[in-house]
Amino acid sequence: MKRFAPYLALLSTVVVLDQVTKALLVRFLPLHDYVPLIDGLLSLSHVHNSGAAFGVLDDASLPYQPVLLSALSMAALLAIAYYFVRLPPAARLPRLALALVLGGALGNLVDRVRLGYVVDFIHVYWRQHAWPDFNLADSSITVGVVLLILDILREPRADSSRAPGVDTAAPTPERID
Repeated sequence: MKRFAPYLALLSTVVVLDQVTKALLVRFLPLHDYVPLIDGLLSLSHVHNSGAAFGVLDDASLPYQPVLLSALSMAALLAIAYYFVRLPPAARLPRLALALVLGGALGNLVDRVRLGYVVDFIHVYWRQHAWPDFNLADSSITVGVVLLILDILREPRADSSRAPGVDTAAPTPERID
């Protein structure tokens, strides 16, 4: 369990920071208000997302939508946690990435279970174009996914000239020991 301690600390830090920023926002910024931080680019906002990531299904009125989305989130969390635990000890970057993803997903799950929706507060826009509002948990998930992609891209490629399963130490016509 000691080998997981740094990752659990990161995961916990993401959840705590996410919940603290959301609590401060709810306390000091009325719902649906926007405060410009960088004019024409970034605002602090206060919106509720009752749908999935980036507002998908936000306008849907599915029966038991909060319960359904919470159950799906919990299943995804368990699957990711299982994969995290099964990674070899040397897989530090994937573990770091998954700790960020797990922390973000857990932060949003806390909102969904407690409130029935997720509090979002970062609004990025340019002219008439706007990215869906998001929060610190969403940012953590995004950074984690980017790190996973970078880890996949940096993996050494197998020698494509050999067939899978061929013992490379066995003598071949080109190599006689």
